[in-house]
Amino acid sequence: MKFGKVDDPENIDFTLPKDHPDTAKVLDKKGKPNVYIGCAKWNKADLKSFYPKGTKDELAYYATQFNSIELNATFYNNFPIETIESWYNKTPAEFRFFPKLHQGISHWKRLKDAKQPTDVYLDGIAHLQEKLGMLFLQMPDNFGPKNWEVLKAYLEEWPSGFPLALELRHMGWYDGSWNSDELYEVLEKTGISHIITDSAGRRDLLHMRLTTPTAFVRYNGANVDSDYSRLDDWFDRLKIWIEAGIENIYFFVHQNHEEASPLLSAHLIKRMNDELGTDLKIPVNPAK
Repeated sequence: MKFGKVDDPENIDFTLPKDHPDTAKVLDKKGKPNVYIGCAKWNKADLKSFYPKGTKDELAYYATQFNSIELNATFYNNFPIETIESWYNKTPAEFRFFPKLHQGISHWKRLKDAKQPTDVYLDGIAHLQEKLGMLFLQMPDNFGPKNWEVLKAYLEEWPSGFPLALELRHMGWYDGSWNSDELYEVLEKTGISHIITDSAGRRDLLHMRLTTPTAFVRYNGANVDSDYSRLDDWFDRLKIWIEAGIENIYFFVHQNHEEASPLLSAHLIKRMNDELGTDLKIPVNPAK
């Protein structure tokens, strides 16, 4: 995971910005939110010591420890329906997948004339059935505000039956050089969530502007001790959003070296359980 990586993370100010002033207006329903916390991958090569010796099916075991997965593999491959159905069958009823849209849509087509590859992708991923949590569209770093009309057209044509979140990475979306109000208006109108990315080298992506009552957070740790205190800060912010009436929290932990991701996730889950009354499984690392 090279995105946002810095040589000296100890020198980064990891303070979370204040909420965007308009975030409060989409948080108006009281009640217990749906909370899904997970990793970005389930394969043993990345998570290493997370799996007990003799584990034969990594996804099946992963799903006994977590209630969700941010599925980055679908960015690189359009998997056969049989494979997608096997993911469905290996996981318990409450498990949810959060797949990334294929790069052919976002990076190759850059959303232009992308209906056909989008339909192909959705036809396959629909076989996750009720275990499909939310899809997310990640645009490349060089896809900036000059491409706004293309992005707008794609979002406005997005089929409402598939929950979607959007991650924008070009600096121009959030640095004040472009009026982002129209972006937020379209996201609110279409019910598309606005991903918040917390990465050491890209603090500009902490826009803290929710466009739906869903917080989709992609947390990129730096494999340093401050990763835990950063999660404590996120816990405090999530608590505020829960009190304000957020409906869904989707929080996914990444690392430059992914083997630490289950430990960080466990830290956040334990605080959620102990202090906010959630009842999430706390993942166990057999090596610890």
